[in-house]
Amino acid sequence: MHIDFAPPSKGTYNNAGSSRQLASYMEHEDLERMEKGIYTDGFFNLVDDNIYKSMVIKDIDSNIGQLLKTDAKFYATHVSPSEKELRAMGSTEKEQAEAMKRYIREVFIPEYAKNFNKELSASDIKFYGKIHFDRNRSDNGLNMHCHLIISRKDQANKKKLSPLTNHKNTKNGVIKGGFARVNLFQQAEQGFDKLFGYDRQQSESFDYHNTMKNGSISEQTKLQEQDIQSSDRKAGINQGSNQENLLSINLVNKRINNQASSIDTHIVIKQKDNAYSTSSFNQETNQIFGSFISSAAQDIRSSSNHEDQTLKSKKKKKKERINKL
Repeated sequence: MHIDFAPPSKGTYNNAGSSRQLASYMEHEDLERMEKGIYTDGFFNLVDDNIYKSMVIKDIDSNIGQLLKTDAKFYATHVSPSEKELRAMGSTEKEQAEAMKRYIREVFIPEYAKNFNKELSASDIKFYGKIHFDRNRSDNGLNMHCHLIISRKDQANKKKLSPLTNHKNTKNGVIKGGFARVNLFQQAEQGFDKLFGYDRQQSESFDYHNTMKNGSISEQTKLQEQDIQSSDRKAGINQGSNQENLLSINLVNKRINNQASSIDTHIVIKQKDNAYSTSSFNQETNQIFGSFISSAAQDIRSSSNHEDQTLKSKKKKKKERINKL
């Protein structure tokens, strides 16, 4: 997550006069996207969406009580998630835009108010945001970011609030409070991780980049060693996880092979049983069929003998009648 406060300039970020030029710049993507029929998102604040640019300009430009002509009237702020963070915010531009507005309202603005150390809350901050989806000078696939225009004065138009001051929690003197930018960046990062369940690596953190940019050589070396050790631990965990997966796969394969062997044995036994049953059946069938043939043959022989005896009896009677004549 990259957060920055644009320094005052004579161009778009000239904050000593009207906010019109900055508000117009914040709308520059809309026309092109609307011509292509692509999703756009209007200005928003803490509670409302799709706010007209004219209302933004009027509200910011009128909230300048007790400010001198050359004083800053507002501050331009950029909130730019990384590609990895954007993927955690949603799978479509609309989902990511809604998630960004939620992050600004629930995390960034409350932390912004808190870090002035003036007992302020999110409702005390007058701001307007605008989502941009493209960045011409970036080669990233995802470039959504948020532009904020934040009033120098609070909602009540009484307290001066400057995120560019170098005072931090000052209790004595003309300036009271100050602004803790480093603490804001840390808290905004932690709030993002909690809101979206983001698993931030050490090399992605603000503390890491801040140390590598501004820390001493010994601090940078220590941080790099910690990063290497963390990578080694994760590699070891992944290797152990891979070994466990391989062991699980081997156990599953062994179980499958045992089941296949059991099935093969069962099939062989079944086949043997079937062969035995078939053999037994054939033997019994042959015995029954043989008995049937034998019985049938005996009946035929018996019938034949009966017919022979009947024929002999008839011949004998016929012979006796002839002799009597």
